Amino acid sequence: MNIISGIYNDNSIRVGIVASRFNEIIVSKLIDGAVDGLSRHGVDLDTVDLAWVPGAFEVPLTAQKMAQSGRYDAVICLGAVIRGETDHYEHVASEVTKGIAQVALRADIPILYGILTTDTVEQALNRAGLKAGNKGFECAMDAIELTNLFKKLKK
Repeated sequence: MNIISGIYNDNSIRVGIVASRFNEIIVSKLIDGAVDGLSRHGVDLDTVDLAWVPGAFEVPLTAQKMAQSGRYDAVICLGAVIRGETDHYEHVASEVTKGIAQVALRADIPILYGILTTDTVEQALNRAGLKAGNKGFECAMDAIELTNLFKKLKK
């Protein structure tokens, strides 16, 4: 059996990060996690671009534009959608998830889903590095692994 897998020691990748400014106190921790993960694995931070967007709803289109630009080997999508008093949460969380999935299926590069969808701010903070790991860091690891896997699949 021929097993094909990605590696974590190829640091020659270019990464785009799309981050939602809404809930910035949480999203900034996700960005810090992503940057930490990339730099710990030798990715030159001069090859990483960060695009801020107003809210999570704007993340998919921006990720698509980044993927289509040809400048990036992977795009990391970061944001936090926290349940409120209305059903707005349901609509935004659902559409952002669908949008990123559509971009991922159309793109020829890895598109990483780092959008937190939580009931409370505390839950979001926990997923942004307080207790339950950091989703931004996880996305950075996935970006490195999948980029290298995709390179092998193209050969």
